[in-house]
Amino acid sequence: MKEVLLSDVLAFSAALLASSTLTPAARDLAFKIGLIDQPGPRKVHGTPMPLLGGLAVYIATVFAIAVFVTDEEWSQMLGIFVASTLALLVGTLDDRGMLHHQIKLMVAMPLAAIILIATEMHSEIFQSMTIELGRGFPGVWLDYALSFVWFVGIIAAFSILDHMDGLCAGVAAIVAAFACSFATVGGQLLVGTLAAAILGASLGFLRWNAKPARIFLGDGGAMLLGLVAGTLGIKLRFPALAPTVSWMIPVLILAVPIFDTTLVTISRARRGLVPFSSPGKDHTAHRLVALGLSHKQAVHLMYAAGIVGGLLAWVVALVGSPAGLPVIAVVGLAGVCAIVWLERAPYERQPAASGNA
Repeated sequence: MKEVLLSDVLAFSAALLASSTLTPAARDLAFKIGLIDQPGPRKVHGTPMPLLGGLAVYIATVFAIAVFVTDEEWSQMLGIFVASTLALLVGTLDDRGMLHHQIKLMVAMPLAAIILIATEMHSEIFQSMTIELGRGFPGVWLDYALSFVWFVGIIAAFSILDHMDGLCAGVAAIVAAFACSFATVGGQLLVGTLAAAILGASLGFLRWNAKPARIFLGDGGAMLLGLVAGTLGIKLRFPALAPTVSWMIPVLILAVPIFDTTLVTISRARRGLVPFSSPGKDHTAHRLVALGLSHKQAVHLMYAAGIVGGLLAWVVALVGSPAGLPVIAVVGLAGVCAIVWLERAPYERQPAASGNA
């Protein structure tokens, strides 16, 4: 555990310093090459904003991992590196208007998921059941299918979560912090280092992205954070817990992006809109602002929800099965009630349109 903790501290410090230094440089570069998000009726910013923050987060994360991970361990990170590079490139090209907006959802996200699964980044929940139920149970293929849906879903969730100053990067930092705590206690060196690196990179960027933001992640950065967050959730291991409970821990850690995506998907589908192709101010944070909170208060409430989700994940991990099942049931019920309440509350309903969510 001491070795993991030292690696985490070093990776976090390196990524934090690198991200803090690189973000203003990325801002200047975005202005020079014209990678700018212009204000609009469906945007919350009133001035043109540079969109290259994801590049700073990416370089800072890769730098921290490259410095503090051995060559042998780095080879295990290859799949994450390739998939992350793909997510950043496609998202950035989408920000530049050089790709059809559905390319990232229909091509890039599934391809990134396949790359991760092909490099042994996948669930082992159903494989554990195979051991218990016998070889006739198709555990491996079910794990592949679950992992594919998980990766695409989490990447998409973060892609549409980047709609308010500091929200996406702050939520990613909270996810990484809790993932790092689980990895450190569980002695998972590589997972802990990756989590610490993305935590430092996100916090370094957040200094420039918190309201009033001076730079945005861009879709490339949001997809990058979603990919890493999804990978952390998949790679966390809980050998002392039954599969019926252990799967809920990463879901609780990632409760905020999962909830927001679920809310938007249900809401837009009910109104006859395509969930990921109908931009609008109907996300959780937007609705909280419509209820009377300031932008900063709405974002901080989302942070608080993420922290509560992470703490509940620790509760489930500590109490185990079957005592953890009531916690899961209560969280699920609370989520359903929150969706019903927010859907009935006043918010800005958009007409059918195509574009980025």
